[in-house]
This record gives sequence, C-alpha cells and structure tokens, in this order.
Amino acid sequence: MKKLKRNIKKIFILLFILAGFMYLNNTSLFTKDSNREPLLLAHRGLAQTFYMEGITGDTCTAERIYEPDHPFLENTILSMEAAFEAGADIVEFDVQLTKDGEFAVFHDWRLECRTDGEGITREHTMQELKQLDIGYGYTANNGETYPFRGKGVGLMPTLEEVLSHFPEQSFLIHIKSNDPNEGEYLSDYLTKFPDSRLKKLTVYGGDKPIASLKDKLPELRVMSKDTMKSCLLPYIAVGSTGYVPSACENTQLHIPEKIAPYLWGFPNKFLNRMEDDNTRVILVAGDGGWSEGFDKRQDLERLPKHYTGGI
Repeated sequence: MKKLKRNIKKIFILLFILAGFMYLNNTSLFTKDSNREPLLLAHRGLAQTFYMEGITGDTCTAERIYEPDHPFLENTILSMEAAFEAGADIVEFDVQLTKDGEFAVFHDWRLECRTDGEGITREHTMQELKQLDIGYGYTANNGETYPFRGKGVGLMPTLEEVLSHFPEQSFLIHIKSNDPNEGEYLSDYLTKFPDSRLKKLTVYGGDKPIASLKDKLPELRVMSKDTMKSCLLPYIAVGSTGYVPSACENTQLHIPEKIAPYLWGFPNKFLNRMEDDNTRVILVAGDGGWSEGFDKRQDLERLPKHYTGGI
C-alpha cells in the first residue's frame, strides 16, 4: 500500500514537472516585447468592401458592395498604390493564366460578375481582357446605379506590369487554379528575379501548383492547404516541446483568430519560432470560414497584446 502511494506521488510530481515545463516553454510572459506594429496585408489592394451575410463560393460580391467611400477597384495598380500609401506592408492579388500565356491580375474565374465580358477568364487572351471594363458590374443598390461603369476600362494589369511598377514592395500572389502546370509556368517566370526580390514574394493557391512551384523554387515562401496541414498538425502534436517541423520552413500560415490561441506558444513564442524558419503568420478574422479581415478600428481590440504578426 505504501509503495502504491509512493508511486502515485511520483506520478503526480512528474506530471507537475511536465506541466511546468510545458507552461514555461510556451508562455509569452518572458518573451521580450517588440515595438513592431502588426504586419498589414491588404487583400486585393484597396478594394470595395461587401457584406458577408449569406455569401457562398458562387456569390457575385460586386453586386453587394457597400456604398463606395473611395474610387479604387481591386487588383489594379491604382488600388495597390493606394494600399501601400495607406500603410499596407504587403498586398495580395490574384493571377489567372491567360490563353496566350500571360498572367492576368484578376480574381474571378468568370468575367460576368465584375466586367462587361463573358466566359471563363483564362480562355481569353490578355489583349482581349485589356479591352474590358472591370468596374462594370459593381452596384451598392441592387442595380439601380453602377458607380464604376466606364471607369475600369483597360485597368486589368498583368503580373509583369505589377512587379515592374512595384520593384521593392512585398506581395502575396494567389494562383487561382489547381493546375500543377501553372506552378511550373510561374516558377519559370519568377526565376528571372534575384533572390533579394523573391524574398519579398509569397505565392499561395491549390496544392498541386504550389507543390510544383516549390519543387522548382524551394527557397520561395509558399502556402497551400497541404503546406498548412503539414506544418500545423505535427506542431500541434509536439510543439509543446518547442520543436518546429521542417514543413514549417519557408511558408506562410493564415490562422483564424478563434483557432490561434490553441497553438503552442501563441502569440509571441509561436511567432518567434515561425519567424526563425522564415515563415510568416497572418491572423485572419473569424473562424476560418472565409478570408475575413480586421477592417475596423474596433476589430483591432481583439488582437493579443503586443501582437507583431500579420493581419
């Protein structure tokens, strides 16, 4: 009986020591505070915002915008300039591979929602896309008025135009397909840039194009569902020890704010571990259902104290 009690006592002591180790190894209390502000990611530049209620993957968001309070259209050079001038550190934009082998900077798979064109975006040449009015479909009052009609003609840029116009800025490039050939095609395009420029670029998209891109440019920071799972699942399993899986190197993590607190060491210890592996952490508002942003000042009150990652 005494032996049993001693064994139980040893187990409790061991568990106490283990719990203490896990706490001290993951608490941010003893992490030196940084004076850095959160890194700001502008989604599609300075874009028109829209209400999220009832939204699905097929919803035309141009038909549900709020009353415009600025003149900029998403994924244009003008909107990117405005975003950087407003304080963005990184601008995200979408690319579609065109019929003639260009990368058009445009979000939608089809043209009917935002433009005066018809059909699948990538089944057109870049010259054809340049003729379209990309502000044609925007309305804030169910089609009574269209405030951007006639103002978006010729504003759809190419990837080449964006990177030439902003030679020093940081970008998050979104491949809008799951075709592995697009990853190879984009890697061939990006290889002409020096390492110093590639360090300011991140590419995300479907698992297949990101895998083929990573194969050609292993040092490029990338993100897909597969890279996220390969990093975070083993980290959740053993991250309490401070171990960071090799899959977390040279990637980007978009983590919903409701999930982030359950990651070992979040916020500061977790951010430092990822940063040491050249991985950028972006906190996404909400529960991960959609790519929601911290769009209002009061939204920032939900950020952890001294948070220095991306939003």
